[in-house]
Amino acid sequence: QVRLVESGGGLVQPGGSLLLSCVASGSIVGASAAGWHRQAPGKERELVAALTAGGNRKYADAVKDRFTISRDIAKNTVYLQMDKLRPEDTAVYYCNNGFATFSSGTVRYTPQYWGQGTQVTVSP
Repeated sequence: QVRLVESGGGLVQPGGSLLLSCVASGSIVGASAAGWHRQAPGKERELVAALTAGGNRKYADAVKDRFTISRDIAKNTVYLQMDKLRPEDTAVYYCNNGFATFSSGTVRYTPQYWGQGTQVTVSP
C-alpha cells in the first residue's frame, strides 16, 4: 500500500516562497516517477511538475522558472520548491507517485497514487 503525505502548504504573500514536502511509504522514491498536481476552485486538476525515476523533469508552462521539483532518496521524500508565487497559484496541491516515460525530450507522466492534498493560498 502506497501512502503519500504532503506538508508545507499555507498562506503566503505574492512574490513569496513555499516548500512543499511529500513523504512516501510503501514505495521507493528513487525507483518510481513522482509529480505534483494542483486544483484551484472551479478549475480542473492540472499537472504542475513531474520527475522521472531517471531524473528528467517536466513543468507546466505557468510555473516554469519559478517552481522546482526534487527528491531526497534517503528520506523517501519529494519536494516542490515554489518561488515568486502569484495569486493564480492558489490551489490545493497534491503529491503523486506513478509511471513516466522520457522520449524525444518529452516526459509523459501517469499518476497512480495520490496524497490528500495541501492548501496553498497566495494573497496580500
